[in-house]
Amino acid sequence: MKILFIIDDLELKYFEFNKLVTNFWLIVEFLKRGYEVSITINRNLYLRENKPYASCFETYFDGNELFKRDSLSEKCLDDFKLILFRPDPPVDLDYINASYVLDFIDKNKTLCLNSSSSIRNKNEKLYVNEFPDLAPKNIVTASKRLIKEFLFQHNEIIIKPLNRCFSSGVFYLNKNDKNINTIIDTATEKEKTTVMVQEFLPQIEKGDKRLIYVCGEILPYCVVKKATNNDFKFNEHTKENLLKGYLTDKEREFAPVLSKKLNEDGVFLAGLDVIEDKIIEINITSPCFFINEINNLFNISLEKIIVNKLEARFNNIFNKKEMFL
Repeated sequence: MKILFIIDDLELKYFEFNKLVTNFWLIVEFLKRGYEVSITINRNLYLRENKPYASCFETYFDGNELFKRDSLSEKCLDDFKLILFRPDPPVDLDYINASYVLDFIDKNKTLCLNSSSSIRNKNEKLYVNEFPDLAPKNIVTASKRLIKEFLFQHNEIIIKPLNRCFSSGVFYLNKNDKNINTIIDTATEKEKTTVMVQEFLPQIEKGDKRLIYVCGEILPYCVVKKATNNDFKFNEHTKENLLKGYLTDKEREFAPVLSKKLNEDGVFLAGLDVIEDKIIEINITSPCFFINEINNLFNISLEKIIVNKLEARFNNIFNKKEMFL
């Protein structure tokens, strides 16, 4: 079976060396199982006579090392049975345009994870509001007035952009701060850009937890992402700041609540960021599963577990001839 990974530009540049990224481990596991795996990036997708194509690099595994071919090959996306759409945000116009090309895939032949329409329509920050009982209190606005009202109601808030990742552009704001107007102006680009404003959850000082959602299940393996360098948030992918995590009883109950909706939306891979049993984000673009760290912390092979579940999902869909979004 042929598989295509659509990855980030930076991952492509350092493809053979980046063992910290989720895609590296999944590609290796698929190759070990005999799949043909190609990789590409957003700007290499295109349409020709209403058919979706990509300029791809083929990958191979040799001597326990992962490589890609030097030459590009042109391939119709309908020739792949599975496409994993996993470039990193920002979800900008180029990102959205790539999702339009993926909409032309023949869904009777090819499964795209996650669904191109959901990647485009389900914002990672806003998605939590489809599960209001699991989300912290928040507003979504560009209005300075509304943000200040929310701030003085909750005393401490987090302001985050809607289309970035890895904590980029995220601000903490206290009602006693001397730079309230400046911070709000910076975050909203003087009320031109809509942001999400969430109540501050004090347990962030102990880190936020990354839960792994795969095909309707939340796996029992997770990491706690500790804040770094006198910051309130995790922003450095280092061993010291990624700790072994355990699911709470409340977190074990997330899957039945989430799975029906996520399945309907064609979202089979997600990373849930959790603080105080509240989901602050549902990462669906390129969720990092911290495979290298979890393998070391739990003495498991997480990539095998994930690929097993993807194979089972794929076989179930095609054997039942289901349609995808």
